[in-house]
Parts: sequence; C-alpha cells; structure tokens
Amino acid sequence: MKKTLAIAVAVILSLPASAYAINAKYRQQLERSGCTQVSEAQGCDITKTKEENAKAGFDTGAPAEKAKTSSQTPYAGQWVAVGPTGGTVATIRIDAKERVWVNGKPVKAKRSDGALVFHQGAITYTIQGDRRLTGEDVWRSSDAGTSGRIVAE
Repeated sequence: MKKTLAIAVAVILSLPASAYAINAKYRQQLERSGCTQVSEAQGCDITKTKEENAKAGFDTGAPAEKAKTSSQTPYAGQWVAVGPTGGTVATIRIDAKERVWVNGKPVKAKRSDGALVFHQGAITYTIQGDRRLTGEDVWRSSDAGTSGRIVAE
C-alpha cells in the first residue's frame, strides 16, 4: 500500500503544473481584435481591430460591457397598482436609472432577489425584473392587510 502511494505521488509530482494554451503575443492579439478562441475558429480575424471584426458581424463585446451600455432596465415605464376591487391604488413611474415616483412623489427603491422593491407609507411595492414571470408584480399594505397586483400601462 505504501509503495503504491509513493509511486502515485511520484507520478503526480513529475507531471507539469499547468499548461497554458496561449502565449502573451496571442493573448494580446485576441484582446486587440475582440476575438475569442472560439470566434477565431468561426472566422474572427485576430489581425484586425475590434471595430473591424464588429463590422464583419462578430460579437466583440464582453457580456459585462453590454450590460453597462444597456440603457433599458426591465423596470422602466409606467405602472399602476390595482386594488382588490379593480380601482387604482397608485400610479408608478420608473425611469431608465431606476428612479421611482409613486403618485408623482420620489421614493427610494432597492433591488432584492431580482425585484425592485420600494415603499410609500405602509404600502410595499414589488416589481419583478424577469418579465417572463407573471403575477409577481404586487403591492401589500401592512396597515390594512390588503394586497393587489401591479400592471404595466
């Protein structure tokens, strides 16, 4: 048993630590061109610039960069909080910077579990960020114990 363990340790130690697939020059070419190893295999030219590859139809932006440049938020727009009987409880406006106004008055909002949550008085409003989820845009009154849905105008 000890002999087998000693052989296994010797074999593991004799293997090279890490094999890096690309060298510094190739990495610089990829960064300059906006290509990845995968997109290069699909025809992205590492000798061109990001702009030239983008014109050729290759996606050269990183997902994080796209998220920063996206000016549209799923919460932006006009919303109406509807009461249990169908009446309007509040009108809500949210801009592209996620600033919120309830009945024309600004309120502080924060993100929580993929939703935008804000309060006005005893009412808590929650608007879900994933627009595929239906029926989860709601308001709740802690005083009256009532709740209702929020719909986009």
